[in-house]
Amino acid sequence: MKKYTLLLILFCFGISCEEKDCGCHSPEETMYFPPIDSSNWETKSVTSLGWNQSQVQPLLDYLAEKNTKSFMVLHNGKIVMEYYLNGHSASEIWYWASAGKTLTATVTGIAEFEGFLNINNKVSDYIGTGWTSIPLAKENLITNKHLLTMTSGLNDALGDDVSPTNLQYVSDAGTRWAYHNVYVKLQDVVAQATNQTWNNYFNTKLRNKIGMSGFWLPLNGLSVYRSDTRSMARFGLLALNNGKWENDQIVPINYMQNATTTSQSSNLAYGYLWWLNGKSSYRLPQTQFQFNGKIIPSAPDDMYCALGKNDQKIYVVPSRKLVIVRMGNAADAVNMALSDFDEVLWEKINALIN
Repeated sequence: MKKYTLLLILFCFGISCEEKDCGCHSPEETMYFPPIDSSNWETKSVTSLGWNQSQVQPLLDYLAEKNTKSFMVLHNGKIVMEYYLNGHSASEIWYWASAGKTLTATVTGIAEFEGFLNINNKVSDYIGTGWTSIPLAKENLITNKHLLTMTSGLNDALGDDVSPTNLQYVSDAGTRWAYHNVYVKLQDVVAQATNQTWNNYFNTKLRNKIGMSGFWLPLNGLSVYRSDTRSMARFGLLALNNGKWENDQIVPINYMQNATTTSQSSNLAYGYLWWLNGKSSYRLPQTQFQFNGKIIPSAPDDMYCALGKNDQKIYVVPSRKLVIVRMGNAADAVNMALSDFDEVLWEKINALIN
């Protein structure tokens, strides 16, 4: 009888999560959130998850070779991997680049929930007219949601400058997807709508509530977030939990769900400044060509990502309860957001976790 019982236990623990009806599984682990006023953060081991320990070093070797400065993996909120490479350290800050666009999208959702703005209202309702150089009738077509979804219709071929003279007409808002830094105008919208500085509202409503550190650095009319790696991971954990931190629903759940699903018909792989995997097609920055298939074929279909220039990454995978963060210099050539590095990195991650 003892031998039979042992064999039953071994069999039950070997089956997949979808087959957990044998009754021998322990209750599901509660999502963990690190304290907001402490550097303490609970950990778990690779082996405790049944992952392949032998694949840790090949992954780290690849990350080091590809100019990575930091790499973190959270499972259910707890740290499984945290590595600092190429001279970087846990206390050093680094830029998020366009991965920080998702911070702006998130705070916009908070401001809407608090009644300060409506994403379906036109941008000029909040920051006045003349913020572009296009005809007023065309400018008034552009809503906050168009900025969130990269469908402003403004010319994306004129560089990062978002001064009025550089914001020129290509098509009516909502008819064309093009990756454009005009999204940063949402920070002005939030500031005007709340009658606060962007920094103050961001810090009070998001950063401080989840224990992040970091700051916005003005750069040529844009605004780039800089922080340590754990702060980036904290934000990823908030996103994994649909805007909830412990018992505090910081961002409305319906807004977060909309932000991380297809937001328009031109680019199925784009939400509210989040990139989405698992779609049938996608578009990339600086091109109007539509590619068939997923943006990262090796990655899970339900993954959504914050992607920044030179391979700043937050991968969020709800089905696996994973948050994965990568900071560093460009893995290969300088790139806007997505690169071949994503695909190879996920091949390495899969070898570890599957």
